[in-house]
Amino acid sequence: MQPKKIILFLTASLTLFFFTSCNQQGKKTADENAVRQIPAIVNDSNLVSIDLSPMDMISVPVDYPKEKMATPGLQDPLARVIYSRPQINGRIIFADSSVSKNFIQHYGQEWRLGANEATEIEFFKPVTINSKKVSAGRYIMYCIPYPDKWKIIFNSNLFSWGLHMDKTKDVAETELQVTKNNIGAEYFTMIFQNASYGCDLVMEWGDIKASMPISFN
Repeated sequence: MQPKKIILFLTASLTLFFFTSCNQQGKKTADENAVRQIPAIVNDSNLVSIDLSPMDMISVPVDYPKEKMATPGLQDPLARVIYSRPQINGRIIFADSSVSKNFIQHYGQEWRLGANEATEIEFFKPVTINSKKVSAGRYIMYCIPYPDKWKIIFNSNLFSWGLHMDKTKDVAETELQVTKNNIGAEYFTMIFQNASYGCDLVMEWGDIKASMPISFN
C-alpha cells in the first residue's frame, strides 16, 4: 500500500474510533441519568409509596429554628411538637359506633392525634395546663375525642408507633372544649399561638377546633 493511502486509512480509522467512543460515552451518561430520575407514576410495588400524611414540627417561639440559625448560642425553645398530618380524603373524621365505613375515628376511643408515629410534645421547662402541672420533659400525646370535648393525655412511653402506648405510663391528662370554625382544614393541623399566659396549642381538622392553654411556670 502506498504511503499516502496508508496515512488516509489511519486518519479515517482514528476518526471513526473517536466518533464511536464519544457516542458510547454519551449514551452511557444518558442511561445513568435516566436511572437516577424518579418517575412521576410508579407501578413497581417494591418501591416505597409517597406518604400521604407528611410529618411536621412546630415550636415556641414559632420561628425558633430560623432564630437558632441566626443566633447559634440561642437558648432552648419553650416547647416543640412533632406529628404527622393525616388528611380527610372524603371521609368522616369522627363518628359514633353505629358508623362502620368511610370514617377515620370513633368517638370515645384513643386516637394518636395525628398519623404514623405517636405524636410527641416536649416541654423545655415546667408548664401548667388547665391548672394541672406537667414537668419539663418529652412525652407522647394522644387524644380521646368526644363531640363536645377532647381528652388529651401525656404519656412517657416514647418512640412508639401509633397507639402502641403503655397506659401505665400516662403522666397527666386534660380536657379541651371543641368549637366549630369556618376553615375546613383538609389536613389535621397544629399551631402554637401566643397568649398572655404563654401560648395555646391550636388543633384543627375539618370544621373542628380545640385549643390547649399552656402556661410556662
